[in-house]
Amino acid sequence: MSNNILKKQADTIRFLAADMVQRANSGHPGAPMGLADIATVLSKHLKINPKDSTWLNRDRLVFSGGHASSLVYSLLHLWGFDVTLDDLKAFRQVGSKTPGHPEYKHTHGVEITTGPLGQGIANAVGFALASEYAKHCLNTPMAKVIDHHVYCLCGDGDLQEGISYEAIATLGHQKVSNFTLIYDSNDISIEGDISIAWSEDVALRFQAVGFDVIKIDGHNFEEIENALTTSRNSDKPTIIIAKTKIGRGAATLEGSHHTHGAPLGSDEIKASKIKAGFDPEATFVVPEDVKKAFDKTESGELLSKAWDKMVAKDLPEVEQNVTLQALLNPDYSKVVYPEFKEDEQIATRDSNHKILNAIAKAVPSFLGGSADLAPSNKTELMGLGDFPKGRNIHFGIKEHSMAAICNAMNIYGLFRVYSATFFIFSDYLKPAARVAALSHIPQHFIWTHDSIGVGEDGATHQPIEQLSQFRAMPNFYTFRPADASENIKCWEKALTMNAPTGFVLTRQKLQTLKNKREIGDVENGGYLLKARENATVTLMASGSEVMLCLQTACHLESEFGIVCNIVSVPCFDLLCEQPKEYIDSIILPNTKKIAVEMSNSMEWYKFADEFVGINTFGQSGPAEELFELYGFTQDKLKTTIVKLVG
Repeated sequence: MSNNILKKQADTIRFLAADMVQRANSGHPGAPMGLADIATVLSKHLKINPKDSTWLNRDRLVFSGGHASSLVYSLLHLWGFDVTLDDLKAFRQVGSKTPGHPEYKHTHGVEITTGPLGQGIANAVGFALASEYAKHCLNTPMAKVIDHHVYCLCGDGDLQEGISYEAIATLGHQKVSNFTLIYDSNDISIEGDISIAWSEDVALRFQAVGFDVIKIDGHNFEEIENALTTSRNSDKPTIIIAKTKIGRGAATLEGSHHTHGAPLGSDEIKASKIKAGFDPEATFVVPEDVKKAFDKTESGELLSKAWDKMVAKDLPEVEQNVTLQALLNPDYSKVVYPEFKEDEQIATRDSNHKILNAIAKAVPSFLGGSADLAPSNKTELMGLGDFPKGRNIHFGIKEHSMAAICNAMNIYGLFRVYSATFFIFSDYLKPAARVAALSHIPQHFIWTHDSIGVGEDGATHQPIEQLSQFRAMPNFYTFRPADASENIKCWEKALTMNAPTGFVLTRQKLQTLKNKREIGDVENGGYLLKARENATVTLMASGSEVMLCLQTACHLESEFGIVCNIVSVPCFDLLCEQPKEYIDSIILPNTKKIAVEMSNSMEWYKFADEFVGINTFGQSGPAEELFELYGFTQDKLKTTIVKLVG
């Protein structure tokens, strides 16, 4: 293909992006214009099918710098996805398919939601790791069921974020080769030249973690082509460091940081179009030969049909076909959950370990790992080996990248993946949990050591405000089971949900309240665990505090004649979604409503008249002494409730 048509293709991208930002009077034209040459050549290499955006063996392309969304949408339109010119004209407008940053499932062809810088790199790593395990499960000497590539476009800002280093170190350690990171090295950020804040040798960083490093002129078509071909054939993951000019093709602003996050202006765009030989008065123009050169519908359909034919021909008689069907269609009804005896003393992190292993035994797509805490989180899948040939993933102490990697693995198309750490360290991964919620990604977050029950590790390791943080997040469901049996019920519900779920679990042992068959409506978020005639008080709690409320209620009735109903609320978020009639049936309106939780959970006032919690940070000391200090013993809670009831 001649450089003339390649340049025309690249200029078409540049002016679509510039027109989109100008029309919206908002956005980032600089990066799309600087990346247009690379995007044009990369388009030739991509194996995608716009008519089947879920084709399992497609190449994955992640735009980590989500602010360059005008480039994303331009390419999706040119390739043949369901993104029209009218959609491009509605860029950044309310209700459009083309929001300011790309969103998974919102715009056809977007592989994953990116926005917060650096996360997209970790997402791309997740796709590559998922493909590596998929190869182990599915490929045969006769059939390469999985042989696609993962590409990620990133900028200076992405690589300045710590999550990027966490993620690429994980990929380099695993020696996964089907990964190319294309670094748009234009030396510009919002504040100006990156030298004011950043001066590291990026090539050395990537060499240190086992990447091939290729340096090119990001505007030289031949160098771009050679680099992409070399990277696809490498036995290592690759970074292509492409020196580019931000705002490439702008008449007077090329290379200026002023092109980063503001429209170029109509005069600048007209002058730029004249310089490139385009009609200065025309907007949103796609020449016919350019559309034909970019379009992937015909070639993509041929590729996916050939893959379907290969799978149908070479897999039917082999074990891999059974595996493929099981991965594509997980059957959670086959899970045989463990039995827990009434009054058995077991921490919910320990019951969770048994539950995880029961799910994994029945469901081959179920896998996951911990941020170097598996022995404490109790998340090891026994006898199932280590990734990439087994189902236990060792992420190292990298909570943020772990969660972002698992987001991508969960939407790869074959796997249900969990991640784990201490609840306090959920702070490190919250941005990825938020993206999971925004994108309806069903990642399971396992968070142990849930309260001041952590004990001697002290205030730095004792969660106080974290429950409120995740309960406040839309479309995120936080489960805090009261015992082993409730834990099973929580998992049964979580496995059906099209949303991320968090399991907040104890280190200390808890008494099993009932056989799981007798546990109430966990799927509604809360249920009446103990009902008493003539109750004047309703005690609500989650987790370890449920048993405390049950025990305290006995003393309140025998010593003071205060009769209490007990409501267990394993998932506050689900309870909030129930109709008023259901809520009133378990939290009786004519009772004094008191919530009890070892946290600073002000959200309880949605249902409660009073809240007994913790409004300070914790301390170092044995857990039992801390429970006494902060008022979470039967005697202390009894005294508090008597005062509240008056």
